Amino acid sequence: MSRPSSTPLAAFRDILVAVTEEGRGDEAEAALGYGLSLAAAAGAHLTVQSAARRLTMVAGAGLGFVNDIVAGENRRLRILAEAVAERVAGDAANAGVTCTTEAPALAYPDLIARLTARSRLADLTVLDAETREVDLDRDLIDGLLFGSGRPLIVVPPGRASFCARRVVVAWDGSAQAARAANDALPILRAAEAVEIVSVVGEKDLAVSVAGAEFAPHLARHGVRVSVNDLPVVDDVAEALRTEAGLFRADMLVMGAYRHSRLQEWFLGGVTQSLLARSPVPLFLAH
Repeated sequence: MSRPSSTPLAAFRDILVAVTEEGRGDEAEAALGYGLSLAAAAGAHLTVQSAARRLTMVAGAGLGFVNDIVAGENRRLRILAEAVAERVAGDAANAGVTCTTEAPALAYPDLIARLTARSRLADLTVLDAETREVDLDRDLIDGLLFGSGRPLIVVPPGRASFCARRVVVAWDGSAQAARAANDALPILRAAEAVEIVSVVGEKDLAVSVAGAEFAPHLARHGVRVSVNDLPVVDDVAEALRTEAGLFRADMLVMGAYRHSRLQEWFLGGVTQSLLARSPVPLFLAH
């Protein structure tokens, strides 16, 4: 087993990285490096599920050649997924990280169900960001976030190494925001600087806890924290993106909300907007 570390990150003992092989040739893999470097920093056990999406075809007269094509594609995807698992196992061994790899080949709904159930056994799960609204990886994010009861780190392209020296906590006084900040405490305690950001006017905070009232709680946990109230804007997600850049943040911590797809189509959503375009990894909890 990986030896416990003296860093606050040692609170994370089991880290799961989930990647999917769909055969497009452009799958993002930042989550693999990010999860491995986080496991190394925390002295945690790393589990990597490199899953192949198994295609299915209903058998019938005259469809034999189609089934042969599907079977060949499934073999190709399985080989690709197994190659990723083998490569990560080697990288983990070189980094001194204890690693378990799995390469299941599952149909679309079974794959999401399997990874959602597996994530309940980890302290947190790391996934790649997906900019496309309709995508297997986006469904994985939704499934794990709202079905696992565990926090999730979503990693954008180009962020293949864990770093959380400067962290922004998006705060609106909600239960989801409180859950996210609590789940992220090991990271917040290890950070050099943490900024609580509230978009003033975005919600009625009269009956909830303002950022200035929440800050002493984090400080009592040893977090180096400051508070910043931003003026109300039309696009809350864009305000958070801008502030993350100004603060030179390495991570954005926020509670996750889910509306119906119809609501998001017409109204958008802060969570969905940041999943589609975030300059830094998102630490999400629901």
